[in-house]
Amino acid sequence: MSEQIVAMHETCPQCGHHECFTRFENGNGYCHSECGGMVILNKTTTKNDVELVPVVGGKYRSVLDPEDYEPYGGMLVSEDGSNDPYAMMYAYPHATKSRKLQVNSKRDAFADNKGFSNDHWFGQDQYNAGSSKVMTIVEGEDDRFAAIKMLGGKWPVISSPGASLSNALIKNTKEYLDSFPTLVIASDNDDAGDRMAEQLARLFPNKCYRVNMSKYNDPMDYLINGEGEEWLYSWINRQKYVMPFDTNTVDQFKALYTDSEDSSYLPTGIEAFDDAALGLFQGHLTVFTAPEGIGKTEFMRLLEYSLIKNHPGVPFAYCHLEEQPQRSLLGLCSYHLTKNVTRKELIDDDTEAEVLAAIEEMMGRETIHQFKVSPDEDPDVLVERIKYYANVCGCKYVFFEPIQDIAMQRKSGELTEYLDKLAVNLSRTAADTGCGIVTIAHANDDGDTRDSKQIQKQASVKIALERDMHNEDPYLRNLTHLYLKKNRPGGTLGNAGTLLFNPDSFTLSEDQSEMPF
Repeated sequence: MSEQIVAMHETCPQCGHHECFTRFENGNGYCHSECGGMVILNKTTTKNDVELVPVVGGKYRSVLDPEDYEPYGGMLVSEDGSNDPYAMMYAYPHATKSRKLQVNSKRDAFADNKGFSNDHWFGQDQYNAGSSKVMTIVEGEDDRFAAIKMLGGKWPVISSPGASLSNALIKNTKEYLDSFPTLVIASDNDDAGDRMAEQLARLFPNKCYRVNMSKYNDPMDYLINGEGEEWLYSWINRQKYVMPFDTNTVDQFKALYTDSEDSSYLPTGIEAFDDAALGLFQGHLTVFTAPEGIGKTEFMRLLEYSLIKNHPGVPFAYCHLEEQPQRSLLGLCSYHLTKNVTRKELIDDDTEAEVLAAIEEMMGRETIHQFKVSPDEDPDVLVERIKYYANVCGCKYVFFEPIQDIAMQRKSGELTEYLDKLAVNLSRTAADTGCGIVTIAHANDDGDTRDSKQIQKQASVKIALERDMHNEDPYLRNLTHLYLKKNRPGGTLGNAGTLLFNPDSFTLSEDQSEMPF
């Protein structure tokens, strides 16, 4: 369409208002008054003049009457003498936008709209700033017509010029939007609609509400499918929009109280430890610290077997980085059979039947997962695997040890930084998934976690394992003492029990004697 102006401030031939009509050289005109900024076409205008294609506009005629869009800046354009519209034209405050109505197409296409830019809301010129307590925002022009109709024309509605909000649009209209006490967002039920809602909520916290459109994608879909009353019900019962990471409304806080599990834990069966620490907590990072050679892996295996024995059916996953998968399995079998079957050469034909039966009894529910992190894999896969076991497999606990071995591929200068970040990620993953993450860390001579103090800082529970490995008395040499150094969920600190290693069965059990430490 030509934009060469030949006259201004004329009387509009359609609405009759004076001094509101601009006429172009080709005979077309633009009404700035009652017609809502629509382009008025002369009798000789053809499709080629506006560079559009003829199609059937059945979608509009089936659910929208002219009074549903013409007063609000929309106009169906037809060839002279034809009843088949081939375009919908939208009068923005600054320019006119045209949509080709494509036949048998999933989406209509927009024409080349000269002078149009995505820096105004469609319909904003029809409502004065602050003229209503509520402003509804939708994502497309047609959705605006549908929303207005379903709202009975009682509430103002504007629509975005595109799926994303441009910086220019925000700059031009932020003050305008802020003049309305409540913003009701009825953007599409898809990722783009979610991004639009989040963008508005960041700009206008505590005043944005969202219409829950779970059945159809947008307001026009509700209208086309005869569900206008259902959309209106959702609009009336709109929910305050808060950021995904935020808890702000009364209903959210009530749900936090009623729906969220309290800090869940399971007793380990180690009586003194359970008395002091309650057990192993879900949703927390638990770190046991120990020097080299103290028997960290066997202690972790005792915790794993306690779940199998005392809480059958509770899903968990485990990984021992310093031993072969078969050794990990046979270590559990040793606890189940109370005999040393940790190596295949210790298993004769009769014992093999017992081992296979033990595997059947322990693993028959298929709720236990043994995993590995190979030396050639990116160590970052550990967190992803924990999320997989927690979110997909429903595991309540994930055991792995030792944590420092995950970073073996890192250069010495990168080791501490990597372990610091890993500790933070593990703590957050435990909280986000509700899974209890249990690991063992090598301790330095001061008793702190080696290579990274962040490991013990991020842990909710820290337990130190101590053993006199050089004592001449075999009984004392095989005692492992547990000391609670940090206990955020339970609070109790200090002695948490003593374990005795049995070299014949290659297992640990709680020492019931009154031996002084």
